[in-house]
Amino acid sequence: MSQTTPLLEVRNLKKSFPIRGGIFGRKLGEIKAVDDVSFTVKNGETLGIVGESGCGKSTTGRTILRLYEPTGGEVKFEGRSLLRLGTEEMRQARRELQMIFQDPFASLNPRQKVADILEEPLIVHKMGDDRERKEQVQELLRVVGLDKMHAGRYPHQFSGGQRQRIGIARALSTKPKLIVADEPVSALDVSIQSQVLNLMADLQEQFELAYLFIAHDLSVVKHISDRVGVMYLGQMVELADREDLYRNPLHPYTQALMSAVPIPDPEVKKERIILGGDVPSPSNPPKGCAFHPRCPHVMEICKEVRPAFEDQGGGHFVACHLMNKAEV
Repeated sequence: MSQTTPLLEVRNLKKSFPIRGGIFGRKLGEIKAVDDVSFTVKNGETLGIVGESGCGKSTTGRTILRLYEPTGGEVKFEGRSLLRLGTEEMRQARRELQMIFQDPFASLNPRQKVADILEEPLIVHKMGDDRERKEQVQELLRVVGLDKMHAGRYPHQFSGGQRQRIGIARALSTKPKLIVADEPVSALDVSIQSQVLNLMADLQEQFELAYLFIAHDLSVVKHISDRVGVMYLGQMVELADREDLYRNPLHPYTQALMSAVPIPDPEVKKERIILGGDVPSPSNPPKGCAFHPRCPHVMEICKEVRPAFEDQGGGHFVACHLMNKAEV
C-alpha cells in the first residue's frame, strides 16, 4: 500500500432496509438508513462521526464491516474492495477490521468466561498454539488495565466500565489496523467515560491503530478525533479537521449542534440555535436537501436539488447550497 492510499476508503455507500407488510410480506417501501456517504480514514487516524439518533452513523459502521450487506457503493481497505470478497475472504479480512460495540453487556457472551471470550478470536483466526493463546489473553487483560485474575470470571461479575475494557481487549486480540467503535462510552457513567477514552487513545498510540469513532456526544468526539464527520438523515453533511469544524462549522445543522455544546465558562455567552420541526422519516426523505424542512436559511433550490458534498478548502467538505450561491 502506497503512502497516499488511505487505510479505509468509503465511496457513495448506501444501505436500505425494506418495509414489508400484508399477509404475504410484500415490500411496501424502504428505509434509506445510509444514503450516498463518502469518506476516508488514514493509518493511525481517528475519524469521528456524529449526529442525532437514527441518522445512520451506526449503520454506516456495521455496513463497512459487512455486518449489514450494503445496497450500493464501494468500501476499500488498503486498496482492496471488501464488497467483492467471498465469505471466507471476508472472515480473514476481519482479523484487521474489528469492532467495539455500544452495549458492553449485550456484546459479551454471558455463558463464557473472560478468558474464553478473549481467546475465541485467536482460535477463529488460527493465531498461536494453546500456550501462546493463554499468554496473549493475560497480556490483553494487562494492556486494558484488568488483572489476570479476572480471566476466570463471567461478564455479569464486572462493572460497565470493566466490561467495555473486555470488549476493547477482544477487539485488540487479532492485532487489527482499524477498529470501528460504535458509541463505546455512551452506556457508561460520565466518570468512567474519560478513563475509557484515555485508554483508547493510549492503545492507539501503542498499537498504531486507526479508529472510526461513532458517537452522538460532540464533546466526546472532540476529545479523541483528528477529523469529524457530521451525519443527518443518512447523509454526510460536513467533514473537516477537528479544530476547523469546531471553530468554524459551515453547515446550518452543524452550527445548531455546536450551539448546544455547553461551555465551562459562565462569562462566555453563546447563542443557542433552536431547530424547528422534527427529523423527517428515512422511509420518506424530503426532496432536495434532507435538512431543508428544518433549516433557518432554506432557499428554493434547497427544496429541489440535493447539494453536492464538496471541498470548500483545506479538506473542509460541506453539502450545502449556501456554500455555492452561484447555483441559486
